[in-house]
Amino acid sequence: MSNSSSVSEFLLLAFADTRELQLLHFALFLGIYLAALLGNGLILTAVACDHRLHTPMYFFLLNLALLDLGCIFTTLPKAMANSLWNTRAISYQGCAAQLLFFVFFFVTEYSILTIMAYDRYVAICKPLHYGSLLGSRACAQMAAAAWGSGFLNAVLHTANTFSLPLCQGNALNQFFCEIPHILKLSCSSSYLREIALLVLSGALAFGCFIFIVVSYVQVFRVVLRMPSEQSQHKAFSTCLPHLAVVSLFVSTAMFAYLKPPSISSPSLDLVVAVLYSVLPPAVNPLIYGMRNQELKHALWKLMTRLVWKQ
Repeated sequence: MSNSSSVSEFLLLAFADTRELQLLHFALFLGIYLAALLGNGLILTAVACDHRLHTPMYFFLLNLALLDLGCIFTTLPKAMANSLWNTRAISYQGCAAQLLFFVFFFVTEYSILTIMAYDRYVAICKPLHYGSLLGSRACAQMAAAAWGSGFLNAVLHTANTFSLPLCQGNALNQFFCEIPHILKLSCSSSYLREIALLVLSGALAFGCFIFIVVSYVQVFRVVLRMPSEQSQHKAFSTCLPHLAVVSLFVSTAMFAYLKPPSISSPSLDLVVAVLYSVLPPAVNPLIYGMRNQELKHALWKLMTRLVWKQ
């Protein structure tokens, strides 16, 4: 293959060689997929139906649930289909679409998590200005900026990646289409342009991470000075779930992209990719549901209403 136009499909990394293990992986991913669908669907329904949850914090949580669904819809269905039908192929157009949507949802989710840190900072450190700084218009503008920046990043990365000539075969050492693994197939120095774009995106992501850390340092300083233990508990109950979600999201992604090449292997890359692309969308609703009393109450009220209607 002399260039990318001659590549009609890519071969994704298989989870297993034997038929029994392939079916086991299909069943496992189907369970994760349904758990993510149920958990995030419940959060979306609860926030939409309960007027007491129509606040900035839950508005951004609704956005996060939508993005989690988008992330898992992008990667898992194709992986499950490949395991079920014992194939590895994904079309060139399908790979480009998968990369586009994954980068879109991934970047947007990180932006929303950053905004949620700002929301907690204002709510706890500047409560008197909460209504003016995080009114409905400001929240809508911040969410639109997050989704817009995610889409712009996705278009730039996808266009750059798929404009490269490919001459190293068509086998990707990953279970979904990911930029670093596609770059390994390139035979042109023009891939440096995409690497420069990745470095710029990484610098922006690091800036967001510093913002989150500084915000929570300020938050914990204020919370620990609160005279009432009940007030501290209430503040922690809204901050700790978000902090846990950020920690899971950032730690798995950083390990995936920054781990030393000496410890890299196809099997380790596969496990780490599952951790940062599949696990968070399934676990995030559980994290928020366990710690947030208002959300648990809204979900219980919703389920009770559904049971009584039947």
